[in-house]
Amino acid sequence: MKNYIQPGKMVTATAPAGGTVSGTAYLIGSLFGVAATTQAAGEDVEVATVGVFELPKVAAQAWAAPFAAVYWDNAAKNVTNVAAGNTKIGINMKAQGAADTVARIRLNGTF
Repeated sequence: MKNYIQPGKMVTATAPAGGTVSGTAYLIGSLFGVAATTQAAGEDVEVATVGVFELPKVAAQAWAAPFAAVYWDNAAKNVTNVAAGNTKIGINMKAQGAADTVARIRLNGTF
């Protein structure tokens, strides 16, 4: 295939306002992923778009079943099970209690 570029598991993006911190999730345009490095705003940053990551979870939500769709609340910078106004990012890998502040999430690489 002469038109194949890359698998797309890691892609290069421009770090958003405020820059990036390695291991932190970002919504950059319609691209959601986890920054591989700490970069200043406007610099190139490698972003993981698939894989399983522990990400901040909205407080007071309990998720009874694993493998349910989860969404990114870009204003609060955390994962939620509420679709309205948020960006679908993948699925939760295990049930989560309301007191949990992080969740194990499998990014699906789509928006």
